[in-house]
Amino acid sequence: MAFDSDTAPQAFAALGHAGRLSVFRLLMRFAPRPVRPTEIAEALHLKANTLSGYLSDLMDAGLVSSTRDGRSLYYKVDMKSCEGLVGYLVNDCCRGRPDVCLPFESTEPERARPYRVLFLCSGNSARSIMAEALLRDLGDGRFTAYSAGTTPSGAINPQTLDLLARNGHETVGMHSKDISEFQGEGAPDFDFVFTVCDTAASEDCAPWVGQPLSAHWGLPDPVKAEGTEAERALAFAKTYEALRRRIEAFTALPIERLDRLSLQSEIDTLSTL
Repeated sequence: MAFDSDTAPQAFAALGHAGRLSVFRLLMRFAPRPVRPTEIAEALHLKANTLSGYLSDLMDAGLVSSTRDGRSLYYKVDMKSCEGLVGYLVNDCCRGRPDVCLPFESTEPERARPYRVLFLCSGNSARSIMAEALLRDLGDGRFTAYSAGTTPSGAINPQTLDLLARNGHETVGMHSKDISEFQGEGAPDFDFVFTVCDTAASEDCAPWVGQPLSAHWGLPDPVKAEGTEAERALAFAKTYEALRRRIEAFTALPIERLDRLSLQSEIDTLSTL
């Protein structure tokens, strides 16, 4: 959707309401993956009819689109329209002035440190711990890996530790951490933040220091797997292998040569591996 002085006010009005903005922000955290209304309502504690009205307004403004899969309806942010709205602000309202537009240019200065990457899940006992260990060992010194939980369990799951040890990862010093350790004064500047569970992606976190790129790499929680001991072990192994595929692909990206938009597209795509 192209925005101009006639259409842009509707988009700004749609985002000018706290409830609609919260829905838009949640959809953006899951982007490009579409989200079911029930997931949105549960995460934001909204009644179905209230959410329906918010989504309708956002769709009328051209900011959100819907798709149907069988009997289920899914919603996602229309990224092209959002790009058009930002472009309208920069190029029309700001007249493309260099002093205004330069902050939006994609410039990558020579790096004086490794990329800092944070993996988030709810308990920080399995998925995010695996991701931290994988990136630390596969990153070839280009990355510093961290992990945390929105509601940490306080201890790493024993099956996680066994799996990491079997695959040659050192686990001494790793522990379950609260997200608050990486927020506020003194927190590290992150370059990337990845959520690896839907619960963490739904959390309305404060803005991160350093304006990192973020993506949602949601995976089922192996800790909640049921069945025999072998079936539970298989759930952990599948989670580990999925994270390994994504992190191997992530570390292979030519990060230094990609602008922010291209890099965002690449890390979003990795969620399908």
